[in-house]
Amino acid sequence: MQIASMSKGLGFGNDDVAERDAMDWEVEQKFRVETQRSVEARLAEFNVKLAAAVEQIDRYFNHPGRDFRHTDEALRLRQVGEDNFITYKGPKIDPTTKTRCEVELPLPSGLSVSAQFTNLLVKLGFQAAGIVKKTRRSGEMDWEGHKVEVAVDEVEGLGRFVELEIAASDNTLDSAKAALESLSRRLDLGQTERRSYLAMLLELHS
Repeated sequence: MQIASMSKGLGFGNDDVAERDAMDWEVEQKFRVETQRSVEARLAEFNVKLAAAVEQIDRYFNHPGRDFRHTDEALRLRQVGEDNFITYKGPKIDPTTKTRCEVELPLPSGLSVSAQFTNLLVKLGFQAAGIVKKTRRSGEMDWEGHKVEVAVDEVEGLGRFVELEIAASDNTLDSAKAALESLSRRLDLGQTERRSYLAMLLELHS
């Protein structure tokens, strides 16, 4: 995942650019789970310590010039407490994982920033595509030479899921995908869910 950091004021810093630019790929798998307790017990076997639950509000927007539903792209404005992030996700590149290019930028903190940035996007012609609300418990683990980010989600209107994610470069992309597939089998997580939470919610209410 490519991340830019904030420097003084509202400008974007350019420190560690080479390191960030090398990690362009988000390799992810997502699974529906019956209960959080069952998956947390399996993760505990690997000494994964999950943080306290936080609420995330994700607002998605469609491009004025191309339909993200057809191009398999996404633009997401995420609010976590007073923290805000804008994220672009490119099309998925394989049929088994949710591997895609991801660029995430932090925005200024504050409860009003999300509404202000939403207004900016609307003024530029972007259209609101939907909102996903969830609580998330996050942790991390090492597996086959990769740092794996683990998220246990309770998604409003959908239920419980676990996500496994590795940030990869071009050189580590193949091994990252193989590592996630190996880990999901080891955790006995079953069939992957390739749809986004937004897509599942839209299908549910269509």
